[in-house]
Amino acid sequence: MTSNDSDVRALLESRVDASQKKDIDALMSLYSSDIVYYDVVPPLQFIGTEEVRRNFVRWFDGYDGSISLKTHDLTIATSGDVALAHMLHLDTGERTNGLESAIWARSTVCCRRISGKWLITHEHISLPINPENLQAWFPPDM
Repeated sequence: MTSNDSDVRALLESRVDASQKKDIDALMSLYSSDIVYYDVVPPLQFIGTEEVRRNFVRWFDGYDGSISLKTHDLTIATSGDVALAHMLHLDTGERTNGLESAIWARSTVCCRRISGKWLITHEHISLPINPENLQAWFPPDM
């Protein structure tokens, strides 16, 4: 693992930590001002830190208490000042409606080193679906 790989891994761990704590300011400090973020909820594409911040607050507000976010199968590739990572996340917690939820999500994150600091410039979240009924699909062995 290169030092760039380690730096990007630390960035992604900070992202998970801030998300679990619902620390919006810490989370947003990891994103570039021109972030392009694709999510599974409308409007599907969020551009810039203000839109992304509102989307994260919406996500946080859906949970009563903290969010458990566990990363699986993280792969990082770096070249110079650019990095790409992909992973699976298990997002669990008590929803504001009182239900316990567990959602598997796929995440692809693109980063750039800007003025010596790694920042997330693009993120894409997707949920696997069952093509037979078009409902969320969760791998049975995970």
